[in-house]
Amino acid sequence: MAAQPATPASPVNFKIKSPQVGKPLYGCEHLQRLFNQDQATTNTSISHFKQILRRILDVSPVLKQTAKPVEGPPNEVAVTLTPTYHCLQCPSIVTEEDRAKHGTKKAHRFYVDSRSGALYCQMCDDLVWDSTLEDLRLRKFGTGTFSSNRKRKHDELFASDPMKENAQYISTHTTMGSCKANGLRGIYNAGATCYQNVVLQSFLHNPVLRNYYLSDGHQSGNCPNTPHCLSCAMDDMFQDFYATENTNGYTAANILSGFWISEKKAFENLVTTKEQDAHEFFQFLAEELHERNGDGKKPESGSEHKCNCIIHQTFYGKLQTTTTCMHCQSDTNQVQSFLDLSLPLENLTQKKGKKAKAQSMTLQECLDEEYTKPDKCEYRCHNCQSNQQARRKTSIKRLPNVLSIQMKRFEFKQGRNERAAKIDTPVQFPLQLNMLPYTNRADTREAKENNNELERSCTYDLLSVIVHVGEIDTGHYTAYCRVGDNWFAFNDHKVEVAQISDVLSARAYLLFYIIRSLA
Repeated sequence: MAAQPATPASPVNFKIKSPQVGKPLYGCEHLQRLFNQDQATTNTSISHFKQILRRILDVSPVLKQTAKPVEGPPNEVAVTLTPTYHCLQCPSIVTEEDRAKHGTKKAHRFYVDSRSGALYCQMCDDLVWDSTLEDLRLRKFGTGTFSSNRKRKHDELFASDPMKENAQYISTHTTMGSCKANGLRGIYNAGATCYQNVVLQSFLHNPVLRNYYLSDGHQSGNCPNTPHCLSCAMDDMFQDFYATENTNGYTAANILSGFWISEKKAFENLVTTKEQDAHEFFQFLAEELHERNGDGKKPESGSEHKCNCIIHQTFYGKLQTTTTCMHCQSDTNQVQSFLDLSLPLENLTQKKGKKAKAQSMTLQECLDEEYTKPDKCEYRCHNCQSNQQARRKTSIKRLPNVLSIQMKRFEFKQGRNERAAKIDTPVQFPLQLNMLPYTNRADTREAKENNNELERSCTYDLLSVIVHVGEIDTGHYTAYCRVGDNWFAFNDHKVEVAQISDVLSARAYLLFYIIRSLA
């Protein structure tokens, strides 16, 4: 069996671990044959195994993997989100699909998984546990070194190191556990269900919801709800996406059936074969999950709804509308809960003029229009006991952990020929969003004295973007989601690596931002 030639850089003779009671000496008979050829083959194989482990530990396991196709142009590079395989007997790195081709062509049979560092035997068609190689793998993953006699003083080992308590240091030097899947998996389109798929992807890559479902926040086994509980279906989905790594598309049959059997007439449209609105689906899904995990009461529009369920903890905030009488200057405050912020585009487009349709506007301009500028109205003042002219301003009283924003791209024109129209005006949105100017604390004394501290507490990072492309009746939904520091594009069952420029140039319909302290 061919092996990589020994090099002067590795003159040390490696020893196979001594046999232990109850444990096999070699991972498999094929590996035994390789190690028993001669000392040079053993040296080369173990030295190369250590080189591979050093190489794969230098990159995050969430990053895209690259490999050279066995068949194709010599300079071509294949990009995959799944693990690649490092040949133990030569420098080649191949994908799972090319692994067998490489083995046939080169007579090489052993590979190292790029995510876990585990050894794969082509002839066994399985991962194998070899005591010598596994000992090296565990040492490297656990301590960052292959040395077995590295000793540290007690004070050095347990002394506090300010640098290592720094959040940036921890983030840079932390790698995802090899046994943990990253949730990068597509969802099959079950017949015009792309509007559901993009919302489900935004939920699956929402850290607050992910941590809730993966920590048994909703216990399906003891669920008192109906047999077709939508929260149980969501729990199953999270388990499927994060328990094991699987690149096959997911069929969200349980989610569909949950809406199909629902007694609510509002859900009837969601099980047709016609394209529906992703924003409506987000609202219906959030409402149903609230009722399954919360107090069971439907959130009342225009009122302050208090609930401690996971949906309220994640998405719900509070708006405060202050109406000031122009005659007596008295204020009336009304507080109501909100699931998302809907930002009209048409009015701002008209204010900017006809040319604005071809030009872009910013998310901050849309927020300014709704939450910093007062408008005039007429209302009955309780202090004056009569109708008076008033000034009304809406601001955010409490920000949610995950801020969902809808760009109102679909407007219905009323009249003789009532029709729906899509507003395709580009809206520029940032990766980091400061929401302090749109809160009721923006003009307070506290904001002026502690502006930097308040800004930090109101800073959000972009989490997901949902995009509608095409016409209003025949369009298609896609999504961008951030996983760690990397962005991925989700198009039904297809998942691809995305560049930040792709994300920021998208014509967003729904935006999801997460408060920085939870990001």
